[in-house]
Amino acid sequence: MPAPEPSSPQSASADVERILRGPSGLGTAGLRLVRREEPPTPPAPSAVPAEGDPIPGLYHHPVPEPDPVRVEEVGRRIKAWALDEVDLYPEEWEEQFDGFSVGRYMVACHPDAPTVDHLMLATRLMVAENAVDDCYCEDHGGSPIGLGGRLLLAHTALDALHTTQEYQPRWAESLHSDAPRRAYRSAMEYFVRASTPSQADRFRHDMARLHMGYLAEAAWAQTDHVPEVWEYLAMRQFNNFRPCPTITDTVGGYELPADLHAQPAMQRVIALAGNATTIVNDLYSYTKELASPGRHLNLPVVIAEREGRSERDAYLKAVEVHNDLMHDFEAEAAAVAVAFPVPALRRFLRGVAAWVDGNHYWHQTNTFRYSLPDFW
Repeated sequence: MPAPEPSSPQSASADVERILRGPSGLGTAGLRLVRREEPPTPPAPSAVPAEGDPIPGLYHHPVPEPDPVRVEEVGRRIKAWALDEVDLYPEEWEEQFDGFSVGRYMVACHPDAPTVDHLMLATRLMVAENAVDDCYCEDHGGSPIGLGGRLLLAHTALDALHTTQEYQPRWAESLHSDAPRRAYRSAMEYFVRASTPSQADRFRHDMARLHMGYLAEAAWAQTDHVPEVWEYLAMRQFNNFRPCPTITDTVGGYELPADLHAQPAMQRVIALAGNATTIVNDLYSYTKELASPGRHLNLPVVIAEREGRSERDAYLKAVEVHNDLMHDFEAEAAAVAVAFPVPALRRFLRGVAAWVDGNHYWHQTNTFRYSLPDFW
């Protein structure tokens, strides 16, 4: 049997678009991955698209403006949860909470979520993860000193402690002792009720990865160590967004079977997606971090120091690194879709791709938090 003709670059690109982003063209605008239980509401005539310029030269896919009705409802619900259920933040942090625009973020990242209830699964976890990062690691009282102990105890809100009857009550009480643990506990309870045991365990594993990345960055901060570029990228493979796109099936109301999720090729796709989205954060938060006290490690900073480049050249090199990761992600995802022609797997890949695109959209348009350097 003769070997198939090699694909042209144009046809390969079309295959990627078809597999990762679904059908396009005349008559396909109404096609969805799943029937939504809530009818979509058209934007109000006065709705204005979100502002913000993309980074010049950054490879990305634009996304439609998120459904404003869903954005508003998710925003209302998450603020009520934060204030009334978990007492997440003091009054003086309200502007920052609102400026995070988490409703717009999650609606953009999960376009196939059947209901707002499904969107809230991801939204609570996102807010809880940021509370841990801010309060334990970053600018709201965080410190590398003693971080391991704090993260370990917070992780037990996700992965419960199984101990003796004598000590169980003290642990249970501890889950209410600070805002990060209260948020983790509550968000995980909602998630476990909506997910399968396999999906919940997958999330716990990804959160352990995240916490290990936090610890590596904290260790470098304590010793004032600037890692090699490859070392930094290794840390960022763990301290990254991976827990967010890997719950896309739970948020979508279906399940990618565990044996397919565990395939090495699928694990590579998920890792590449997490790595690319995290470098997006490095690039859009660059000026914000430079203006903060102390030295914040991000990819342009590490490239500048380790490769002896100017700030501008290091930033542009980081854009290239992101673009390479994105191209690899898309090529590997297309290959996995061909190797395992299972509807749930292809839908999961489209969900991860949608999360990658929505993550970029949020960083690009969140001008409350981010601004670009003057390098062009």
